[in-house]
Amino acid sequence: MTIPLPAFRLLLAISAGLILTGLPSPSRAQNIVVMVNGDPITDFDIEQRSKLDQLTTQKTPSRQEVINELIDDKVKMKEGKKYGVDPGVSDINQSYEGMAQRMRITPEQLTKSLESKGVRPETLKGRMKAEMVWTSLVRGRYKERLQVGERDVAQAVQAQTGDKLQIEGTEYKMQPIVLIVPRGSSAAFLETRKKEAETYRARVGSCEEANSLFRSTPNATIRDTVTKTTAELPEALRKVLDDTPIGHLTAPEMTKNGIEMVVLCSRKPTMIDTPKKREVREKMYQEKYEKTQKAYLDELRKAAMIEYRNR
Repeated sequence: MTIPLPAFRLLLAISAGLILTGLPSPSRAQNIVVMVNGDPITDFDIEQRSKLDQLTTQKTPSRQEVINELIDDKVKMKEGKKYGVDPGVSDINQSYEGMAQRMRITPEQLTKSLESKGVRPETLKGRMKAEMVWTSLVRGRYKERLQVGERDVAQAVQAQTGDKLQIEGTEYKMQPIVLIVPRGSSAAFLETRKKEAETYRARVGSCEEANSLFRSTPNATIRDTVTKTTAELPEALRKVLDDTPIGHLTAPEMTKNGIEMVVLCSRKPTMIDTPKKREVREKMYQEKYEKTQKAYLDELRKAAMIEYRNR
């Protein structure tokens, strides 16, 4: 599963910042500072989030910055409940354990390390839950808006690199087949195997037939399905595959493994991908996500009942 960007940054920061020290005695004052839609934020909540933020960013946030974060979390959680997005305890614990695993420590060690910095594990779990709810809401409600078009990606890559990319290509699904020819075999034996290969080519009309035939044929093997796109294949091989009917075998070739052929299982149009395109697509998606989630959150905050009690 892809880790949301805020959670990934949090993981890196906690990994770098956890140093075992004596556990301080946190102030447990329950003085209510803000009410958000009837839900309180206390001095203790602010103190805990402030310590977690220091651990995450290695900077000391202002009190108002921390309060704003907590208000955002309350607003996000209420919106999540409105749409039935409410991760359970097991979901949060699983995410917590996953973070510990990526840090190469146990959940118990993560808890102990947090407590050594004066942060209760529930504080981190609360922040993780808010992020899980929010990511699910934004991606679920604005799925169409967050889509990144392939032509937009190609144009962005061309603008950056000057390279004109081929957008559309072909996806080939195939299974390699080998008729085993032991080393030192005679020319007569090799010729016999070649004739066998041609006989098989005439018999096979689908991938299912090829699997049934070659899985029961002595001294022959059929390998797992391989999927390749136009961008991943040399032109000569693309031409061979384009000229081969679906379900049929390519012409036999002699290799160090024996006589090899390929049964073409499918051939269909696809969108060609490259590492640069993936990089640009992810960046464009993240930009759309940030813009969309900010507008969504601003809208929710304007509609929220936020009452300050004590600053």
